[in-house]
Amino acid sequence: MTPQTPTVLTGKQRSYLRALAHPLKPVVQIGHGGLTDAVLAAIEGALAIHELIKVRVTGNEEMSASELAPEVEKRTHSSVAQVIGKTLVVYRGRKKDPVIILPQADGTPGRQVAKPAKSAKASKGVRPPKAAKPSKSRSGSQSGKVSQFVKPSQFGKRSN
Repeated sequence: MTPQTPTVLTGKQRSYLRALAHPLKPVVQIGHGGLTDAVLAAIEGALAIHELIKVRVTGNEEMSASELAPEVEKRTHSSVAQVIGKTLVVYRGRKKDPVIILPQADGTPGRQVAKPAKSAKASKGVRPPKAAKPSKSRSGSQSGKVSQFVKPSQFGKRSN
């Protein structure tokens, strides 16, 4: 894998990436050890798979997420789209088969490319969805009646 130069993101691109990252959970956590080789390898691996990830900075009072962001960008050849609290949103697009296509300066909107459908061989062993169960009708004296709500102040009182 050849190192890529980090993409300089425009405001519109950052906004687009922030919107895509909103539902994501952090996949890499930077702890007391700081930005170690193992953490960098985890970030590299996650970026190779996902293109857009969240990184959580925990247990590191001497360095905040905003102080770690330039170092992460430099050492992983990626772009930090957002720093919010203790979380970084990191993006590195793929050269081959990108999933995220960023909005362009000419107004072309960004989009996510649909992943190809799995073949029948790959889906072997997947259970079909369960069939809906028929609804059971209530039998007895309660059928069709709506029970009344009893207020706590009415406990002990009888209604005729």
